[in-house]
Amino acid sequence: MSSAISPAPSPLALYVHWPFCVSKCPYCDFNSHVRESVDQAAWAEALLADLAHEAAMLPGRQLTSIFFGGGTPSLMPPATVAAILNAAERHWGFAEGIEITLEANPSSVEAARFADLAAAGVNRASLGVQALDDEALHFLGRAHGVDEALRALQTAQEQFGRVSFDLIYARPGQPLENWEAELTRAIGFGTEHLSLYQLTIEPGTRFHTEAAAGRLVIPDGDAAADLFETTRAITAAAGLPAYETSNHARIGAESRHNLTYWRYGDYAGIGPGAHGRREGVATARRKKPENWMGAVDRNGHGIELEETLPDHPRDRGTGHGPAPGGGRRPVPRHRTGRGARDGEPRRSRHPDPTGSGPAGRRTVDRHRSGGAPARRDPAGSRADRGLIRLSQPTGAPNPDSAATRR
Repeated sequence: MSSAISPAPSPLALYVHWPFCVSKCPYCDFNSHVRESVDQAAWAEALLADLAHEAAMLPGRQLTSIFFGGGTPSLMPPATVAAILNAAERHWGFAEGIEITLEANPSSVEAARFADLAAAGVNRASLGVQALDDEALHFLGRAHGVDEALRALQTAQEQFGRVSFDLIYARPGQPLENWEAELTRAIGFGTEHLSLYQLTIEPGTRFHTEAAAGRLVIPDGDAAADLFETTRAITAAAGLPAYETSNHARIGAESRHNLTYWRYGDYAGIGPGAHGRREGVATARRKKPENWMGAVDRNGHGIELEETLPDHPRDRGTGHGPAPGGGRRPVPRHRTGRGARDGEPRRSRHPDPTGSGPAGRRTVDRHRSGGAPARRDPAGSRADRGLIRLSQPTGAPNPDSAATRR
């Protein structure tokens, strides 16, 4: 008598986009919104409904990572985070050692929630520090100062098993030696992961208006390439080599969620603007919070678009490839131009198709919501020096985008 061994469930990642921020940063083109008030109970109910729809479309899978991106997901009530995690585990089950990341602003108010978020099940935090200079933080429109950010970082390291934070460089007038000193100081705080983004000017942002009027100029060309090369050299020497264009980690500490995007794995994306990659089909949710909420009320989900992705070598033989005939791959929309986000399909940005996976443009370290496109390639003028352009995989969010690059 022989007994068949059941195959292990296929792995899956989940991106959750929380679109709300206290204020809009001048560089941010992520799917983030400022509202005077948020009906927390209604939002929790809608996210759970959107989640249930994706679970019905992807039965028999097992979650290996979850990324909460935004927006500012650290503004979510810990009870809502716990409810989403409980529902996700009930629908799919959790792989052993599942990575659960939440992007956070490094403010004292949000740091006060870290213990409750950890108790809810979050085991990895991605902080949107963005700079270790108060004048630079003011320029970037950040509400926190360096001292407050470092206190929040310490609290995060006490509460979560794994911590990453974002920095934005190539700021106007930033000398190379200043960035070297800032990055070296950042590495000294001992986190296992850093998301380091060159400042980019994105359409629709206040910085874009300033740049168009000639009031804002950022390093470009060889200056940007010098900053990029220096970043790679310093992080590699410190034992945090780059594993994506803007994400750096100790060996074994890479964002599992980010790697799902880059390896063309499947990920479900829920919440406004979230993107997903569901067995060869790209999904995109409605971006405006009110429109997404209305769609969930009417249809039980917030999906605006489902498109078959063209065949990709990594799909062959997996059973998860697109249907014959394919279709055009949607432009990644995760974390674009934010300054930084980890794990979002979100920059990642959302990630995030990238980060929040999923919406806007910050890798889950990040993720970015819904998938983020790659950030500007600072090495473009240095092809003769052997720098290779690392492009974001299409249809994938950028997870390690700047958490809270709001």
